Amino acid sequence: MPQLSVALDLGSYAVKVLQVRQGKKLFVERAVEVPNTVGVSSPTDDAVADKLTQLITNIFTDHKLSKSDVRLSLPEALVSTKIISIPSLTDAELASAINWQAEQHIPIPLDELSLEYQVLYRPDRKNPSEQMRVLMVGTRKIVIEKYLNVFLRAGIEPTALETQMIALIRAMQFTQEDVPTLVANMGASSTDLAIVYQGELRFVYTFASGGQVLTRTTEQAVQLDAKQAEEYKRSYGLDPTQLAGKMRDILLPPVKTSILEMQKAMQFFASQNTLDPVKRVLLAGGGAQLPGLPQFIAEQLNCEVLTAAPFTGLEGEVPATNQLAFGVAMGLILKPLK
Repeated sequence: MPQLSVALDLGSYAVKVLQVRQGKKLFVERAVEVPNTVGVSSPTDDAVADKLTQLITNIFTDHKLSKSDVRLSLPEALVSTKIISIPSLTDAELASAINWQAEQHIPIPLDELSLEYQVLYRPDRKNPSEQMRVLMVGTRKIVIEKYLNVFLRAGIEPTALETQMIALIRAMQFTQEDVPTLVANMGASSTDLAIVYQGELRFVYTFASGGQVLTRTTEQAVQLDAKQAEEYKRSYGLDPTQLAGKMRDILLPPVKTSILEMQKAMQFFASQNTLDPVKRVLLAGGGAQLPGLPQFIAEQLNCEVLTAAPFTGLEGEVPATNQLAFGVAMGLILKPLK
């Protein structure tokens, strides 16, 4: 019998949920986007935790969601993601050495650290001088405990917990033949950047600027309330033909700041891969739907810019709008469980 899986991506602006029937083919039963009335994506104190628990409870009740297989994303801002290169080790040797590596690369004391790691590349034994690459994801144990407790109190025992960027990369289904690609997951309060090369994650970086910065900039410049500013931003964006280009002029400074971060990431990758620089940008997340944004980024970075399509080839209740916001949730759905 096909299994129901639910993926939940808790953002500071909205909660995105997919309920998918897992059979020979995936069938989307529900695609739900609910405003996050709490305004944060992780509990900062008991009062906030209570509000988040109630929000999650209401979403599952109102939309009749299954609790049998619930997969969660962990906001990238809560974790430290590092990709390291080290001499090739066996699995047993790596298990013995990983804590020492974590001490060198993750700024969290070992007794407070919750660590996951994965071998991304292990060279053939014929090339003993070549190094292996290992993905390490660390966060404080107390952060994980508080985050999971929000869901446990709502009667949900998660089957998987994964960072937003790792889930998003899976949803994009990269192959070794793809050109080096910068992935930008543009959320409300932050933007996550990753570089994928030869189908492999090579770099992850998060900076604290997202759609809310554009909304506040619009509020201040046009003297609108938050709701009106959000509508203006979403309707006109960077389109020079709208409102005589006034909204474009208002939004360009913060947009250019984000593009500068993209340029830094691309330059860092180019310094390590001089023969094969980033040739493509892939935009995801709700903030990537700003009118005119892909075209402007293409002009500034002089490369191809695409937008994610997480529902390609799927049937069912595929959302007609805002599909870019569901990339992380779709990646969680595609995660094979052990």
